Amino acid sequence: MNFLRGVMGAQSGGPQPSGAETIQKLCDRVASSTLLDDRRDAVRALKSLSKKYRLEVGIQAMPHLIHVLQTDRSDSEIIGYALDTLYNIMSNDLEEEEQEENSQKQVEDLGSQFTEIFIKQQENVTLLLTYLEEFDFHVRWPGVKLLTVLLKQQGPHVQQIILVSPMGVSRLMDLLADSREVIRNDGVLLLQQLTKSNAAIQKIVAFENAFERLLDIITDEGNSDGGIVVEDCLLLLQNLLKNNNSNQNFFKEGSYIQRMKPWFEVGDDNAGWSAQKVTNLHLMLQLVRVLVSPTNPPGATSSCQKAMFHCGLLQQLCTILMATGVPADILTETINTVSEVIRGCQMNQDYFASVNAPSNPPRPAIVVLLMSMVNERQPFVLRCAVLYCFQCFLYKNEKGQGEIVSTLLPSTIDATGNSVSAGQLLCGGLFSTDSLSNWCAAVALAHALQENATLKEQLLRVQLATSIGNPPVSLLQQCTNILSQGSKVQTRVGLLMLLCTWLSNCPIAVTHFLHNPANVPFLTGQIAENLGEEEHLVQGLCALLLGISIYYNDNSLENYKKEKLKQLIEKRIGKENFIEKLGFISKHEFYSRAAQKPQPSFSSPDHMMFDHEFTKLVKELEGILTKAVYKSSEEDKQEEEVKKSLEQHDSIVTHYKNVIRVQDQELEELKKQVESLKVQNEQLQTAVSQQVSQIQQHKDQYNLLKVQLGKDNQHHSSHSDVAQMNGVQPKEISKLHEEVEEWKHKLQLLQEQLREKDSLIETLKLSPTAAGGTEQSSQTNKSSGPEVDSELYKEVETLRTQIQAQSADVIKLQSEKQELLQKLSITPVPVSGDDGTVMVAKTACLEGRLLTLLQGTKELKNEIAALSEEKASLKQQLDSSNSTVAILQNEKTKLQQEVAESKKEQDDLLVLLADQDQKIIALKNKLKELGEPVEDEDDTESGDQGEEDEEDDGEEEEEEDD
Repeated sequence: MNFLRGVMGAQSGGPQPSGAETIQKLCDRVASSTLLDDRRDAVRALKSLSKKYRLEVGIQAMPHLIHVLQTDRSDSEIIGYALDTLYNIMSNDLEEEEQEENSQKQVEDLGSQFTEIFIKQQENVTLLLTYLEEFDFHVRWPGVKLLTVLLKQQGPHVQQIILVSPMGVSRLMDLLADSREVIRNDGVLLLQQLTKSNAAIQKIVAFENAFERLLDIITDEGNSDGGIVVEDCLLLLQNLLKNNNSNQNFFKEGSYIQRMKPWFEVGDDNAGWSAQKVTNLHLMLQLVRVLVSPTNPPGATSSCQKAMFHCGLLQQLCTILMATGVPADILTETINTVSEVIRGCQMNQDYFASVNAPSNPPRPAIVVLLMSMVNERQPFVLRCAVLYCFQCFLYKNEKGQGEIVSTLLPSTIDATGNSVSAGQLLCGGLFSTDSLSNWCAAVALAHALQENATLKEQLLRVQLATSIGNPPVSLLQQCTNILSQGSKVQTRVGLLMLLCTWLSNCPIAVTHFLHNPANVPFLTGQIAENLGEEEHLVQGLCALLLGISIYYNDNSLENYKKEKLKQLIEKRIGKENFIEKLGFISKHEFYSRAAQKPQPSFSSPDHMMFDHEFTKLVKELEGILTKAVYKSSEEDKQEEEVKKSLEQHDSIVTHYKNVIRVQDQELEELKKQVESLKVQNEQLQTAVSQQVSQIQQHKDQYNLLKVQLGKDNQHHSSHSDVAQMNGVQPKEISKLHEEVEEWKHKLQLLQEQLREKDSLIETLKLSPTAAGGTEQSSQTNKSSGPEVDSELYKEVETLRTQIQAQSADVIKLQSEKQELLQKLSITPVPVSGDDGTVMVAKTACLEGRLLTLLQGTKELKNEIAALSEEKASLKQQLDSSNSTVAILQNEKTKLQQEVAESKKEQDDLLVLLADQDQKIIALKNKLKELGEPVEDEDDTESGDQGEEDEEDDGEEEEEEDD
């Protein structure tokens, strides 16, 4: 009780009530008073006591305060007092200045315990969310602060309650639109706590238009020149975007990357940057890095990198990079940001290669950065950032790698010495007295050779002039010379990493390395010695380099073949000792740190030992080299034979691929031919339908003519008496005779045309049978099918033109008949009374003429019948073309089946090889387990071995007989 009195600051004497008694009375007033004014005064008093008597108010008054929130929501003043009191109870910030260091943990536990009591009933948090909708400042602001404290104390639990609450997150997003800056700024802090480590809430907040609102606030506050509100908004943006691929994609698709460009518009006068501006710009750069982090999915990172280039953000960052007066930490972070914006993006890498520093004469930005990297007076973090930038520039950039290596080759070195190239800076750093420069230059040069066998071979041509009067030595020889001189551990580790990267997957480089007789003894001596722990790393790298020299050895040097190097390891080092030393690399602490992320981040220069990409190489080669050392010569031979067989299979596969490619081309051509035949078929069908319609029209016209001729015959018979009385003039009769002769001549021409068409029809009837015979042929018929179709198409075209000419003749005949009928009906026939018998004869002639006209009509009907037969022949031709299309489709399916069978045969061959290898390995293992020596021989030598065994048996039998 005395302790509580001390905490509450009770009076030492007198009958005055203690703080606990006062709090109890105030709680009773809140619970029992019926007047709102009395309850309001009591809650106000509790608020004033809550800072000093936090424990007592929390224990006694919390239930009553929650009850006030539930029942008195109509009075904003008492609600504000209740919310402030609860905030004072649960917040740990108020007591930090008053509490001593030893009681700080107890205070933090107190706030967390009160928070846990409050959120145990989820309705309390839901009730608090409803008060955030109130516009009254005295209600909304305390509610925001209280919810922020709840999230700080019990974040995951409160997040889950808000997540399941209807419109819970949407209510909180409305705080950003509040016109009162105090509420808006505290709303940003609330959303910071709400979005921590909760991807679901992050997505909801993002889709509630958070990006738009936060970017508007940053712009209104002055971008990087703004105050702490800009910092809070940037922290909230980082929470929403970091490790959240959905929100990153939404940010990019919403064109919000373009709105980041004005953040980095820095003026010429960069002196006197405020601490807040440095913080804001630092967070802005980190936000850019979140979007292009190497840990993001490659597709999302690539799209963000391209968007940053197109909107000019990368160009703006490069401007800051080359500007003067920029603070060191901002410059370092800008270099790291540019590094990740260009990493793996060819377009951005090409732009960065074209950036020049504002110097006289202008120098490429890469050269200026490398000068900082190899300068030992520059800050350590800045040199690490430049190395990371150089690595990102060369990552998956064969063009950039070639440009860097070309600056080292003899043909491209500037003889005047006026300009310094990247290659010269790397060589200078590689052989300087500063071990950190040696390491950085070696790693940078290794990245220029990463996964590029061509450049590894070209780098062998690099010659270095060591001193005046001495012949130049190769870069490879100079690296091994420095190794043997016993330099610092960091220098030797860097050079060994460079050599391992250089020799891996490059047999020519291995041959050059082994050609120096001092290299192998040096490596074996380093591995075999029992040195201290500080040398374990060097021993492991020497073992790795020697293993690479064995595995990628092409046996071109007689003294350093694979088998001899393995024997050397077994005699001087021991295979177990060699594998143990090789394992020193992956077991090292620095190796584990470097393998975590691409960016080199070291606490001190002494810890700078491993590169991230080199750890990948070690992981790839460690198991392979272990197997290579233990393999015997027979196993090597078998492996080479397997490689040869695989190469043969690869050649077979490529052959089949070429065959498949040719067949695909042929299929495409056949498809095109089928399409053209379909088009021709459609055209022929339309032509036939048109001819049918024309024939029907002709039939109708002939029927009409027939009816009209019948009526004319009746008319002439009725006027026969008149004809006997009225004679015909001799001129008219001669004209009629001439017209009859013309009609006979025309009929003869039509008969000749009909005979020609009959012969064409016969040839068409014979053509389908010939086409059917060709369809039964093999693959040679592929080209004959389209030729037959083209001939048929030409014949159909000739028939079409003939039919059109024939229809024109029919129309002409119809018109001439109509003119003749008109003449017969209109022409008067005068007859003399003396020559009646002559008139009768003339009338008979006219009747004969009419009969001949009727016969011409019948012949025209016969011609129509011939046209119908031609239609039937055209249909047969179409049927033959359709059958040709079907045959082509069958041939296509056959080709596809052949391709599938060839693929299946290839897969079966590969499966048989794999099964054979597994069986051989299993048999070897069984023989080894039984303790039998294993001798591997080819299948072709098995017969010879059998004969030798039989000869041995024969000799033993002869000895026994003797």
